[in-house]
Amino acid sequence: MKINRYLPRICDALLSKKLRHSGAVLITGPKWCGKTATATVAAKSIIYMQDPDRGPAYMKAADYKPSLLLEGDVPRLIDEWQMAPVLWDAVRFVVDQRQEMGQFILTGSAVPVDNATMHTGTGRISRLRMHTMSLYESQESNGCVSLRELFEGKPIALATSNLTIEQIAFAICRGGWPASVKMKGDDALELAKDYVDAIIHQDISRVDGVEKNPKRVQLLLRSLARNVATMASNVTILNDMEGDEMGISAPTLDVYMNSLRRIFVVEDQPAWSPSMRSKSAIRTASKRHFTDPSIAAAVLRTTPNALLEDFNTFGFMFESLCTRDMRIYAQANDGDVFHYRDKSGLETDMIVALNDGRWAAVEVKLGNKQIEEAAEHLKELALKVDEKKMGKPAFLMILTGGEFAYQREDGVLVVPIGCLKD
Repeated sequence: MKINRYLPRICDALLSKKLRHSGAVLITGPKWCGKTATATVAAKSIIYMQDPDRGPAYMKAADYKPSLLLEGDVPRLIDEWQMAPVLWDAVRFVVDQRQEMGQFILTGSAVPVDNATMHTGTGRISRLRMHTMSLYESQESNGCVSLRELFEGKPIALATSNLTIEQIAFAICRGGWPASVKMKGDDALELAKDYVDAIIHQDISRVDGVEKNPKRVQLLLRSLARNVATMASNVTILNDMEGDEMGISAPTLDVYMNSLRRIFVVEDQPAWSPSMRSKSAIRTASKRHFTDPSIAAAVLRTTPNALLEDFNTFGFMFESLCTRDMRIYAQANDGDVFHYRDKSGLETDMIVALNDGRWAAVEVKLGNKQIEEAAEHLKELALKVDEKKMGKPAFLMILTGGEFAYQREDGVLVVPIGCLKD
């Protein structure tokens, strides 16, 4: 099925591949990130569980005979399936009975409360994590530098980014929400604010039916926003909230954070633990990130102009933007994004590790002043990693907000985020 003004997504190909090899595919991710639109393009029939006219009847059918909701041309899309968790096992059963691929697509912006008690679906239901749009998907990166080609060892050609520093600031505050990307001017900045308001007043409580204090939720989001792209501990978050005169206990913080994860609001960046040439204590704490950088901007009510006047905050949010994009590009290459830091203080903003063992190290620098220092850090890390066990890095990259893509004499790549694609 086709929908109007659909901007192609990198995960379109991933969904198509999974449908060829799985009986069903579960697409998860934050609401408004485009899950339904992407699934609709691939689907031959659709059932919307949130349909105000038919939803009540669908819920009754789910209680009485869930298989009724699974009848239709395939792939059949069941949107917001978690409203009737019984559908999970119903889909798994039907897939077993039909013994055919590409039968169902399930989409959901929340993990159901009783998820832990359901069958895993292994071998029947494949999972696809969807993000908001990368700059390449929103057609703001020209895609002159391909992550796939870099891992294949192909040299980069000289390229120029079309993104100005002002446009990067705007992209951070607007975010990668498909509806916002299609808007013009300041109107595009409003959706992220609405998203945050919905989290505070509705979504975080609705996900598990447990009422949560909106003021505490707001303060938690604010603390996470102030600590975005850092390894701020729970203790740091707790102390930060106490400074706002509304404390929260450690167990309550865990409950709130778990709820934010279940609605795909936060997505921390795990630490990388490679084999090293010599014994070195590696920090294992994750970096704090939202699923989209605009969430942090909206929580802090930061504007593009404000970022341009505060390059410290701009730098952290730029790193969060780059992390989001790199996650999308890495996923397309069967990889994940980590970070590295050891007891000596050596750190690397991103480690892109593919499941076939290849890896690369990436430093993020908004401007050009710190490129030399970043290059030295990357080369130092490469020397520390045990090549016999981990292999040599496929490449070392400095991801910037600058204009030109090129390779330095020492082999380190300098790539603007406005030139990168999967």
